[in-house]
Amino acid sequence: MNTFDLIVIGAGAGLNVASEAVAHGLKTAIIEEGPMGGTCLNRGCIPSKIVIHSADVADTIKNSQLFGIFSSIKKIDFAKVTRRASCTVDADAGSIEKAVKRGRNPTLFKGRGKFVGDKILEVNGQKIEGKKVLIAAGARAFIPPIEGLDKVPFITSKEALRQTKLPKSMIIIGGGYIGAELGNFYAALGCKVAMIQRGPLLISREDKDAAKLYTDLAKKKFNLLTNAAAVKVEKKFGKVVVHVKQGKKIHKAKAEKLFLAAGVKPNSDTLDLEKTGVKVNKLGFIEVNKFMETNVKNIWALGDIVGNYMFRHSANLEADCVSNNILRKRKAVDYFPMPHVVFSNPQIAGVGLTEQEAIEQKKNFVIGVEYYKNTGMGEALQEKDGFVKFIVEKKSRKILGCHLIGPHASILLHEVVVAMKSKENALDLIRNTVHVHPALNEVVQRAALNVPL
Repeated sequence: MNTFDLIVIGAGAGLNVASEAVAHGLKTAIIEEGPMGGTCLNRGCIPSKIVIHSADVADTIKNSQLFGIFSSIKKIDFAKVTRRASCTVDADAGSIEKAVKRGRNPTLFKGRGKFVGDKILEVNGQKIEGKKVLIAAGARAFIPPIEGLDKVPFITSKEALRQTKLPKSMIIIGGGYIGAELGNFYAALGCKVAMIQRGPLLISREDKDAAKLYTDLAKKKFNLLTNAAAVKVEKKFGKVVVHVKQGKKIHKAKAEKLFLAAGVKPNSDTLDLEKTGVKVNKLGFIEVNKFMETNVKNIWALGDIVGNYMFRHSANLEADCVSNNILRKRKAVDYFPMPHVVFSNPQIAGVGLTEQEAIEQKKNFVIGVEYYKNTGMGEALQEKDGFVKFIVEKKSRKILGCHLIGPHASILLHEVVVAMKSKENALDLIRNTVHVHPALNEVVQRAALNVPL
């Protein structure tokens, strides 16, 4: 049996750790069943943002009359839109695999790995042992238990990004990040989208004011069914029919395609973790401490399979932590402050606590808000709805959270993230820094100045 200094399960952010281990002379193995690069490269961040940009272009054309330019979309080559993404990610994944195979270290095992003993895995009938093991095997789409779903064709985000024909209609079950981003993509290019959301608001984990505004705007784009649940699906006359329970009433929604965006499930159940003693929580996520260590000595875990934040940038941070703890001095991961963005239209960005979380934690806080429309660039963009919202602890003046919804929110957020990382005088740093006029980031400064302290 071949023994390695380090075995890495999963070729997403786990590759970062494998690369560092190889650079430090550790004999390393990588186990990956699918294409290299993980969820982000192959069916997440990268391909989704490529196709979403096409949707943003379409929306810009549709709204051009606001700026005195009358234009129209003559044709949408949907296959070109999605193939541009597919070709990009497939080429990148392929080049990563070729580079790994080119050298003697690391050794790539293409296939599904399962534990058969203490730090012993079996891949394609071959057993390998690791002195140290990193589990970075990710997560997959959660398939909800809906009656009839086993007999009805559906797609998840993986297939949604690789469709080559634009459907005339689509039903999306789930109104979280994936549903918001890809629902907007399909709707912007001409698909009639119906969205089914269990609660009253879309992207419900966001700050309540951002979620409320986004939900109100989404009602203009989608046939939005909130406080609703899909209880049964069937296929009739070439269409998918979803039976939707809303209160005591049952509605029927019909469409060409059914898209499940109901969350994710960690891949821990595919690894036979009990054979090596690694514990998971009740949702199946691997339990780790602040050093990304599992309960088993010399086994670490990171990324979606851990479920702490489930962003690629958080997984990269965790990878840095694991690399440090394997190769150098043991050090805890420092997530603060962890930003995130929903690349819908409008974009939603946030960092820190939402207002509802601040209330739950009984924080004594004040709020400062500014609207894009009250700035020079906001007026130039004819932005009517977007805003920036600060949540600040009253006594310490600490920024507890900041939430944006509007154009370029993903970029504007970073000024706040950098200020929060300073940990002291973050609010005053933003307030007292000279901002270019009339750049869009004035809306961030003005929201900070509107905090009543």
